[in-house]
Amino acid sequence: MAYIALEVDPALWFLLSPRRRRHRFTVEVPGTDTVGHVVRMVGIPPTEIGAVRLDGRVVDLGTRPTAASGADGDVPGPVLALGPRQRPQPTRQSPPRFLLDVHLRSLTRRLRLLGLDAAWEADAEDAHLVHRAAREERVLLTRDRGLLHRGALTEGALVRGERADGQLDDVLDRFDPPLAPWTRCLRCGAPLEEAGSEDVAEQLLPRTRQAYRAFSRCTGCGRAYWRGAHAGPLDAVVTRALAARRPPA
Repeated sequence: MAYIALEVDPALWFLLSPRRRRHRFTVEVPGTDTVGHVVRMVGIPPTEIGAVRLDGRVVDLGTRPTAASGADGDVPGPVLALGPRQRPQPTRQSPPRFLLDVHLRSLTRRLRLLGLDAAWEADAEDAHLVHRAAREERVLLTRDRGLLHRGALTEGALVRGERADGQLDDVLDRFDPPLAPWTRCLRCGAPLEEAGSEDVAEQLLPRTRQAYRAFSRCTGCGRAYWRGAHAGPLDAVVTRALAARRPPA
């Protein structure tokens, strides 16, 4: 039997089974397994791992640790220490571009409201999401741990929070992206451009044309926008997000 000892930062314990939520535990591993295999085996998506140290030495997920032979508990084996991702987390694209799975439609709308490039497709399958995220260099956001275990995934993140407001807090804290509220279409995510009332007249009721003078139009789907009474709940989302911004370093 071959064993390796794991020390997992408490910030990652929620990803472990209850019996493993302690300072150190050992796992049996085949000699051909990489650090990435070990991480996946204990249930932690590689996207959630930051610093990785093997016997105090910084290694990557492709490293093959040399496990110790002996009965579980008799030989501690090499020690693999796992830390969480740093916050804010750097991304390949700056500012980051996101792709959200089918269950995060409400979060997608909030990200777009804040001016972030957030793509979403109804009924998109896991393989398609992974392929699109890699092709477009987007961070795949999901609450599905299994999706984040896919080897072809280049950049992703497990979204914490049961409701959209909490999920938004988590994404903004993790990536700290620059915000530009009211600059993207909530329906398709394309940028908005200024428009005159005559440009969007066919989408307006007569009383709307009389009451408002400032309009925007989506450069993608053509939808018209104006700051009407309906903007109240959305204004609250924007105000809350801006108030929670990280102070400059």
